[in-house]
Amino acid sequence: MPRRTPRADRISADEARLLALAAQGFAGPRRQDGVPAMLRRVGAVQLDTISVLARSHELVAYARLGAVGRDAVEAAYWGAPAQAFEYYAHAACVLPIEAWPLFGFRRRALRARTARHSIPAKVVAEVRARLADGPVTASDLGGARHGPGGWWSWSAAKIAVEGMWLRGDVVCTTRRGWKRVYDLPERALPPKVAAAEPSDADCYSELVRASVRALGCATRTDVSEYYRLTWPRLCPAEPRRLFDAALAGSGLPLVEVEGWDEPAYADPNALATIASGKVAHSPPVLLSPFDSLVWRGKPNARLERIFGFALSLEAYKPKAQRVHGYFTMPLLAEGRLVGRVDPARRGRTLIARSLSINDPSAVPDMASALRDAASWVGCNRVEIERTTPRPAAAQLRRLLR
Repeated sequence: MPRRTPRADRISADEARLLALAAQGFAGPRRQDGVPAMLRRVGAVQLDTISVLARSHELVAYARLGAVGRDAVEAAYWGAPAQAFEYYAHAACVLPIEAWPLFGFRRRALRARTARHSIPAKVVAEVRARLADGPVTASDLGGARHGPGGWWSWSAAKIAVEGMWLRGDVVCTTRRGWKRVYDLPERALPPKVAAAEPSDADCYSELVRASVRALGCATRTDVSEYYRLTWPRLCPAEPRRLFDAALAGSGLPLVEVEGWDEPAYADPNALATIASGKVAHSPPVLLSPFDSLVWRGKPNARLERIFGFALSLEAYKPKAQRVHGYFTMPLLAEGRLVGRVDPARRGRTLIARSLSINDPSAVPDMASALRDAASWVGCNRVEIERTTPRPAAAQLRRLLR
């Protein structure tokens, strides 16, 4: 595509895509500033229990920084002193520590509401008493589960401490294994961070700007979905009024995007990046389906609008209902989503259980992404099982020898 400087009033669909890529660290100069800077740049990294090649929070760092080690990721997210904390943003996410005050609007709203589950005051008092002696996990409180009822059959202590976490009575800045460690904010957070208490309006103003910085180019709905700023369950009584006021007062440039049904807000820094003409794409890479570049939102429109790519998470569907696989990872190459793969691992072999490619010219990119991912997780071989279209399988196998 010929490069041209985007005007402040109208940009092409390709330029909007470049803005999104630049904002997320996939276009422009390749950054070498490490995981903490990456976390500040994207604003939030979604957490999930699924681990295929690696856990999703590791895959997000790998996609942008290359073969970053697990220790570097863990230290950035859960090291001491605290550089990050966990909270409900787009979903359960790890966020840069300086963002703690900005979610005061959510903590206050949740404190003002009746808890989803009625927890006896005695249980809350017991949790507080344990916290007085130091940080705790759910196991320290007697266990997270109550009987054989399944994943969400939480014990009373687990429900209590999770409610306290949402309300800000406790904070999580570290983990032991995959267990949250709950602590008192005044003990775990830097004093200035713990003491700051911006108004709801100020929280919204900052988070609207942060959303557009992370998105690059975003409609009103896109902006609201990044941190769920208008979800009634997670927000003050009048979230849309606060959100609309923050958006109107943001000072962000409003642009018309070719082919889009509504105007979009653009990040000035991302605009400057693509206007410079020095836009280099990151190498071909497989993305976590929980990566913030491909957050789907409600309605599921942004991904298809920008990339012409539909993505659904099938991990929680019965196997017989899956189309693309358990943990389908999109392939990003040359700034486009051009395929997908459902990976698995057997010993030191990375297995592509189901693989599809939108364009035959992307076969070398898929091979490169698979080879790099295998190397990163300590595999020395890639095995292809099912490929769409089928003729691509032979070329892939040749490239992966």
